[in-house]
Amino acid sequence: MKLIVNGNNIDITLENERTVGEVLKSFEEEAAKNDATTISIVLNGKAVPAQDFENAIQQPITEDTVLELSVISKNDIKQAFTLSAKNFEQLSKQLSEVSVLLQSGKDKEANQTIADLATEIDRFCHTATLSALFPDTYQKLLIDGKEIGTFFEEFAPILKDFEEALKGKDTVTVGDLAEYEISPRLNSIAVALKEELA
Repeated sequence: MKLIVNGNNIDITLENERTVGEVLKSFEEEAAKNDATTISIVLNGKAVPAQDFENAIQQPITEDTVLELSVISKNDIKQAFTLSAKNFEQLSKQLSEVSVLLQSGKDKEANQTIADLATEIDRFCHTATLSALFPDTYQKLLIDGKEIGTFFEEFAPILKDFEEALKGKDTVTVGDLAEYEISPRLNSIAVALKEELA
């Protein structure tokens, strides 16, 4: 069989493993020693969704079996959160200047900041979701004293208003929301992450 982990071929010597499930169990035991866990499985070129997992693990291992695993570790989460903290801090500063950029006709720079904001929030939410796989480490992550979910529930309407203002080319509202509503919240996320990672 062929085992690929995060895109890299891994030399594997089967001992008594006869099924996909047995190989996964052995792999997970090793991964756990390194504070890592599997987040997706592709068997013979096909992704294995949760509902097909039971069926997949019963499949026998053959010479032609190709098992591709995506694995994430506590360290990966830590690195992603460290990057997010840095990016949110920078974006917080940039967003407080969006109003000035728009008033001085520097729409391109303002739009780049806004695009970066969307990318970073997506990335952070993805990392935060994955961090739930390590509850002993990350369940205490609070932003302004709130759990991530609650914080973003309250943040979402502001981002929606921001999106509407952008679509309507309402530069005054865009500038105000960026500076007084979004920028401080990004700073709060950065502070919370730095405390968590300290």
